[in-house]
Amino acid sequence: MQQFVNHNGIFAAADAPLFTSKNRAFSYGDAVFETVRFTFHRPQFLNEHLQRLNFGMNIFKMQAPVDFSESFFETALIELAKKNNIGSDGRARITVYRNDGGFYTPEDNSVSYLLEILPMEEKGYMLNQKGYTVDVYTELKKSPGALASIKSANSAMYIMAGIYKKTNGLDECILTNDKGYIIEAISSNLFAVKNGVLYTSPVTDGCVNGVMRKKIIDIAQTNRIAVYELSITQSVLLGADELFLTNAVNGIRWVVAYKQKRYFNDTSKKLTEKLNELAAKSLVNG
Repeated sequence: MQQFVNHNGIFAAADAPLFTSKNRAFSYGDAVFETVRFTFHRPQFLNEHLQRLNFGMNIFKMQAPVDFSESFFETALIELAKKNNIGSDGRARITVYRNDGGFYTPEDNSVSYLLEILPMEEKGYMLNQKGYTVDVYTELKKSPGALASIKSANSAMYIMAGIYKKTNGLDECILTNDKGYIIEAISSNLFAVKNGVLYTSPVTDGCVNGVMRKKIIDIAQTNRIAVYELSITQSVLLGADELFLTNAVNGIRWVVAYKQKRYFNDTSKKLTEKLNELAAKSLVNG
């Protein structure tokens, strides 16, 4: 079945050419993006995604059109989902890139946008049955700063970590910052659990300011589970009872093994249940 994208308000075939060689996202990585989970036929936590998207656009000095509102993107994403016959669940992406012109220095700061969506078989957030095996990727290290907290098209470090993951038969790689602290995984934030308490890296250490990271912190605190944002060392991972990863699409993915250490997933199960309750509640409130 033919799939479609929304490029600047116009539906186009997903496999049709959209850009020229002058596209700045292609030439310079001059773009920011958000990956959004559809469940219950609607985009989840869209307001938080757009807050981060706008933050990224401000850092990149992009000029946001006046109609870049939550209602604009929600309507456009739902229309695209219907156009592609997406069921209740899907994986959507919002990309904003600076328009053609200039070399490193752009001619202006106007932007275009691209909306994409793919179907997902999972209904709601489902915890992985088989735990992930992970290890630390050390060839490149991430520097903290404003750019570290957003999602941009300049993803070289994550690509290299992905190659390392594939080469070594891992399910995921853990990244460190320039001080050697554990900060995140390739596409997820990281939580450690010890004696029922959650620990995760602060954004100031260089991790992406994840939407799902925020939601899990909120859910934990609402359910009287303590959360500490502290610099994480490898000894924390080895001493933890549980490790789990969070991102907007998958929710929670629990880790079974890091080096010789093995982990449980009790907290991951409880938080996944609460996350689905929150998603269902947003449907009722919406």
